[in-house]
Amino acid sequence: MKKISVVIPTYNEADNITLMADRLVRMFSDELKNYQYEILFIDNDSKDGSKDIIRNICKKNKNIKAIFNIKNFGAFNSPYYGLMQTSGDCAILMACDFQDPVELIPDFVKEWENGHKIVVGVKNKSQENKIVYTLRSMYYDLLKKLSNVNIIRHFTGFGLYDKEFIELMASLNDATPFLRGVVAEYGYNIKQIEFEQPKRLSGTSHNSFSDLYDGAMLSFTTYTSLGLRIVTIAGFIIGLISFIIGLIYLIYKLIYWYSFNAGMAPVLVGMFFLGGIVLISLGLVGEYVIAINRRSINRPLVIEKERINFKKK
Repeated sequence: MKKISVVIPTYNEADNITLMADRLVRMFSDELKNYQYEILFIDNDSKDGSKDIIRNICKKNKNIKAIFNIKNFGAFNSPYYGLMQTSGDCAILMACDFQDPVELIPDFVKEWENGHKIVVGVKNKSQENKIVYTLRSMYYDLLKKLSNVNIIRHFTGFGLYDKEFIELMASLNDATPFLRGVVAEYGYNIKQIEFEQPKRLSGTSHNSFSDLYDGAMLSFTTYTSLGLRIVTIAGFIIGLISFIIGLIYLIYKLIYWYSFNAGMAPVLVGMFFLGGIVLISLGLVGEYVIAINRRSINRPLVIEKERINFKKK
């Protein structure tokens, strides 16, 4: 009998955990009763009692497992690490806030049984703020145009991954993994299933502006080289424009030596303009350096504090 793993990252999801576990257990009992299952909650050091709720659930059902991290390792490392701790023939990654519909899991499994190694959920509509959804769409469109890999539009990581692909993920040994990028770069035999994203069942999103910025910069610096090329091209253009303007001023001064008074304005404007370009350029280069530095240090994805219902090795 094949085994299906479900990985659910949590951070302050006390209102949703019990209901999510009940939904999944009921689904495996009814619609996917021909499969063994495990449900893995990987918690990023929640502060709202989530860990106690998970412990109680694990006591009642040995098919539910838990990993508690010693601190919050972010919205990218923890889910990636959780997938690699599964023992199923495939693993499904989904959010605990019910914005990733549980009802899609049987469809994922069906497509997996049809031979697809990866089955991803892609949002074609969303009940979230329309402005936010529009900005996300613009981001994905821009990244898709600039990237050298086929980034999947409106794919957040929600999907099913065959064990073979999870082993490939582990072999990359990436200290700052970006799952969406890994799927785009190394994924094969992918099936996309569209869905309308509902609102959160309870609570508010825990993705801060810093998390969103980190994700955007991680994808930008990992899968595009445009930033560095912009710096180089801008340098050439600005240098050429500065040279032409300087030459024009020199000619005017030579022709109208006594009547033409350029003053300090051009110098000041040029200094501020070039200073701004230098700062932007350094910022872009810095993002690439940060990405390289994180990978070269080779830190662990997460550090565990506790495991529940895992077999002792």
